[in-house]
Amino acid sequence: MEFRHPAKPRPGDRVAVLSPSSGLPAVLPLPYELGLTRLREQFGLEVVEYPATRRIGSTPAERAADLHAAFADPGVKAVISTIGGDDQITVLPLLDTELLRANPKPFFGYSDCTNLLVHLWNLGIVGYHGGSVMVEFGRPGALNPLTERSLRAALLGSGPYELVPAAEFTDVGRRWEDPATFTAEPAMEPAGGWTWHRPDRVVQGPSWGGNLEILSWLLMADRGIKATEEYEGCVLFLETSEELPSGEEVFRILRNMGERGLLQRFPALLMGRAKSWSFDRPLPPQERVAHRERQQEAVLRAFGQYAPDTMIVFDVDLGHTDPQQVIPYGGQVRVDGPARRITVEY
Repeated sequence: MEFRHPAKPRPGDRVAVLSPSSGLPAVLPLPYELGLTRLREQFGLEVVEYPATRRIGSTPAERAADLHAAFADPGVKAVISTIGGDDQITVLPLLDTELLRANPKPFFGYSDCTNLLVHLWNLGIVGYHGGSVMVEFGRPGALNPLTERSLRAALLGSGPYELVPAAEFTDVGRRWEDPATFTAEPAMEPAGGWTWHRPDRVVQGPSWGGNLEILSWLLMADRGIKATEEYEGCVLFLETSEELPSGEEVFRILRNMGERGLLQRFPALLMGRAKSWSFDRPLPPQERVAHRERQQEAVLRAFGQYAPDTMIVFDVDLGHTDPQQVIPYGGQVRVDGPARRITVEY
């Protein structure tokens, strides 16, 4: 496939802010309003909202209509999701494929927005995995500097961008209902760098992947997944969510992808640092480390069985982690094993 990079906005341009999954801005306005303020004041962009942006319980048809309106408007130069959710898969059948193909825009989102990123990838349109309004733009205290550099390069710029390992990270949250949450930045801990597996070569290709749980749903629904040969030579990137799937569940999903013949197509994998804490499961520090280790072992086990030659980089700062670096979805990614470097094309 050949991929198009839609033109990027410039300061002063209008950007759409949508809720193609959950309308959480309706009930958690503090991070949302903070994210909008930063889009306006720090990125110089004019925000355009749509009927379902701040609506809980909007229908798939209403969310599809918002997407159509945003992509069709020539004055809107990018589309940014408020947050993820769990039912964006129901929006996909309602999308006007020809409208999206004829009006490509940079789309930013992750988690449940993996659905729309896959859909755009299938149309040959490069999207951007990362950068939700409520989480990254609305981060308490301040934007994380590493996140901000990546967001600014991806949203307002173009060309190659080198990812770098974070010196510190967090995946522990505080309550968005509490105004005190937004008076200080999150507490961070040492990140430990990336871990490389079979870094004996250089791999370059268009990226594909996203949130592992959402990809498993797409596979179960047989929606948006192409014949395995379409992914030959692509760079796979994966991450897991705050639902904290066990190592065994991660292995089973990857095993089934291997049985389908998918894993064998990817010469390199970027594996995001596993989310290891949630309000439902506030794991203590030692259990958080063990959770991440079990997921890493599951990935190595699955690829050892189905794609033993794949080069893997663990704990890349993508997906449900802070800081977060944006991964172009369908853009070129270069993984240089001997030099231990990762470069993406925004």
